[in-house]
Amino acid sequence: MQIFQRFPIVVLLIGATAAGSLINSLHAATPPSAGALSKEDQAVLAPITAMFDGMAKRDAAAIKKPLLPGSGMVLMRDGKPTQMTFDAFAEAVGKPGKAQIEERIHDPLVRIDNDLAVVWAPFEFLVDGKVDHCGTDLFNLVRADGKWLIASVADTGRKDCLIK
Repeated sequence: MQIFQRFPIVVLLIGATAAGSLINSLHAATPPSAGALSKEDQAVLAPITAMFDGMAKRDAAAIKKPLLPGSGMVLMRDGKPTQMTFDAFAEAVGKPGKAQIEERIHDPLVRIDNDLAVVWAPFEFLVDGKVDHCGTDLFNLVRADGKWLIASVADTGRKDCLIK
């Protein structure tokens, strides 16, 4: 009979232990905030920043520099994939134009395993300082000769962005 009197306490202790374990595992899976990125995370993000800088300058050579030659991208528009090589992308974006363009990512999720990394991040694409479209960028990167390069890009692009 004493076992049944202690039963609620045992169940409570087991439940508390399980909840604590679950909270700890969820906390471990939560990506760090942008301010808490490690040096390695920052190194992975550097070629993405370099590509965005090249895009803003409309400089095809600067766009291509952090990209793995021969690779490409998939842009999802209206539920349909559009594929293009990095060379075609750089040439299209690198053409002179009057409009100012800028792409921004925020809250990047960076995962690294040895010489392979992935970055998943929401983005906004601005034209003349106004959000033109937004979505999620997905970058696959490889480290070759100690240098991170973008191996592929995929993104979603939609017009239902919140105006900022």
